[in-house]
Amino acid sequence: MFCFQCQEAAKGSGCTVKGVCGKQESTANLQDLLIYDLKGIALLAKGLKGAGGQVEKEVGRLLIQGLFTTITNANFDNASLENWIGRSQGVKRRLKEKLDAMSSSADKGSILARLGSFLGFGKKDTSSQLDGSALWFSSDVSTFQEKAVSVGVLATANEDVRSLRELLILGLKGIGAYADHALVLGVEREEIYDFVIDALASTTEELTVDEMVALVLKAGEVAVTAMAALDEANTSTYGNPEISEVNLGVGDKPGILVSGHDLKDLEELLIQTQGTGVDVYTHGEMLPANYYPGFKKYDNLKGNYGSSWWHQNEDFETFNGPILMTTNCIIPIKKTNSYLERFYTTGVSGYPEATHIGDRIGDGAKDFSAIIEQAKGCASPDEIETGTIVGGFAHNQVLALADKVVEAVKSGAIKRFVVMAGCDGRQKGRGYFTEVAEQLPADTVILTAGCAKYRYNKLELGDIGGIPRILDAGQCNDSYSLAVIALKLKEVFALDDINELPISFDIGWYEQKAVAVLLALLHLGVKGIRLGPTLPAFISPAVLDVLVENFDIKPTGTVAEDIAAMMAGK
Repeated sequence: MFCFQCQEAAKGSGCTVKGVCGKQESTANLQDLLIYDLKGIALLAKGLKGAGGQVEKEVGRLLIQGLFTTITNANFDNASLENWIGRSQGVKRRLKEKLDAMSSSADKGSILARLGSFLGFGKKDTSSQLDGSALWFSSDVSTFQEKAVSVGVLATANEDVRSLRELLILGLKGIGAYADHALVLGVEREEIYDFVIDALASTTEELTVDEMVALVLKAGEVAVTAMAALDEANTSTYGNPEISEVNLGVGDKPGILVSGHDLKDLEELLIQTQGTGVDVYTHGEMLPANYYPGFKKYDNLKGNYGSSWWHQNEDFETFNGPILMTTNCIIPIKKTNSYLERFYTTGVSGYPEATHIGDRIGDGAKDFSAIIEQAKGCASPDEIETGTIVGGFAHNQVLALADKVVEAVKSGAIKRFVVMAGCDGRQKGRGYFTEVAEQLPADTVILTAGCAKYRYNKLELGDIGGIPRILDAGQCNDSYSLAVIALKLKEVFALDDINELPISFDIGWYEQKAVAVLLALLHLGVKGIRLGPTLPAFISPAVLDVLVENFDIKPTGTVAEDIAAMMAGK
């Protein structure tokens, strides 16, 4: 295996024996093969479009969901990944048949020739191979592992080409995650599917450096589109987030703990647990669900339990009841833990031996009856903390306070905003973000979204004229809210450049949704972003030079030096 897609890449280079995340070699190889299959789908779809054919939305949906299931810590289940591969090969077969039917197309021969080259077949036998005799359409799972090794990340020999291709693919994984969440709530954008097709296909083509860089930046634009679509989906379904106090304690009833990111799963579970004597709690990135008006009507939503994703071995053990993982981030269950028998996955997530809750059928809801029945026989959660936490500062809420915020800036009461969005993680070096929050001057405000907030969201940092010094916009996708706020402030202060605002970006990253957010910020013209606790392993020195030269991206440094630089606008 070779995997360097997340911040935990071994030795800052890549995992080659087993993922630091816990992913086995066989799982990593299956994910590589799935990405390979998705590239094949994209090539065929691009060929069809170029020849005037029609590509159904279902193809785009499969691409974003397939990308999503390969995101870090989402799916550890080989059987599930083999099923994804089988589905993908079926779609390839259908697209190939459509292309065959367009026998008069001048583009047919060229697309098949390119497919043959990409798949390692000679031009002479490309057509017969694509008819189904090749592994490309094989249902023989035993051959998957061998094939996967030859089509993984290292199949691209040139380090800089590999870096740009992988940066694009990892951005696509984040885009796929956000687009799928929006799709679940009935909002989709065909332009996202079109770009995903073109971008995946491009990673099999010989492009110039400028062309590859342009595609990476285009991914940032599409990431903004995807996050805006998800924002629309969430707020049109559940209302705009409101400033809210979220309970951190527990009740005396059995409970179900919901982690991951999917709001629709939480809603359906809350409906099905009403009147059953079972309470529901959020965990990790599900905390922001408590800010939406649409969830406040459920008396059985008791609050938030525990901390960010990497604490789940402890949090899930003491919770005592069933856990529902709606998406990433899953961490492997220790042998000393007992919660595997009450651990459930759904959607694109998967874990060996865990019970998987199937997809919705038609307009119906998912069936959570098994989780609820198990919960009834469980003890109530152990109390691990008490009190409340405040959040709900998405763009609509902050813009409602715009006059107050602008006046605080003009008066000098607020000297600077520091965006500390992104991901949490296990490394001790991430204590940097806690220390920055603690040591920032009292005239600064922290804007946050994502699970990075767990490094400082329970600190008592006070307020500035009634404006809390930590403004939590929500999940990682709600980094869009932070961009909307920044652009609105740029407009209010009549500035020509977003970088003229008193805003610094000090971002903690971990996985591919954070990559999509980073690309979105670059598309919006944000410069001077600090990124940590390490720079991505998939960024080659030459590509890093391009990002530094054009966007002044820099690694996080020491707490004192970074605070001084940010306060000076550097």
